[in-house]
Amino acid sequence: MSVVFVPKRQRGKAQINQETIQRLLDENEQLVRCITEYMQKGRATECVQYQQILHRNIVYLGTIADASSDLPSTTTTLCEEPSVSRAGDV
Repeated sequence: MSVVFVPKRQRGKAQINQETIQRLLDENEQLVRCITEYMQKGRATECVQYQQILHRNIVYLGTIADASSDLPSTTTTLCEEPSVSRAGDV
């Protein structure tokens, strides 16, 4: 079962971490393999359920990405220096 299918009583309480995201990515890889295999065998009808799960996972990952891009970054790069523009620099 997909890790995205969470019972209603637990929705909004799940901790999203790198492990959860990696499990979804791994699951998506397996779903793509199954879909490809069924398509090669001419069994497109069987692909529909896997395509729906894959779509749900991708939308969920996109939602996580959108939400995390709204948060201020907590990591900094040590090599980066702020650029300062000076009058006369061209």
